[in-house]
Amino acid sequence: QVQLVESGGGLVQAGGSLRLSCAASGRTFRTYATGWFRQAPGKEREFVAAINWSGGTAYYADSVKGRFTISRDNAKNTVYLQLNSLKPEDTAVYYCGAHVYSGSYYYPGSYDYWGQGTQVTVSS
Repeated sequence: QVQLVESGGGLVQAGGSLRLSCAASGRTFRTYATGWFRQAPGKEREFVAAINWSGGTAYYADSVKGRFTISRDNAKNTVYLQLNSLKPEDTAVYYCGAHVYSGSYYYPGSYDYWGQGTQVTVSS
């Protein structure tokens, strides 16, 4: 069993930055790939970024490539998402998920555990 808790969201002006954290319980978390997704009101949950268990490989949605950076610290059981050059269209609830078994990192249905989400609001 894995429990995930996101934090770090908030209100920021366009062009600003935030760092989101996803803290996990359970030693096995460090063996799982982890992804960040976001969901805006009235829209489906969409892929943002993912990182493999070791932190050696990262994947990004085209819409955030070059602006967001995913990283992890397995000693702290935490995955981070650095959000730079934020735009109003980045406004959403951001969720982290643990990818335990199989399936595409880009698909939310492939993730087995989710946190409760953290709100990011970018004002213009």
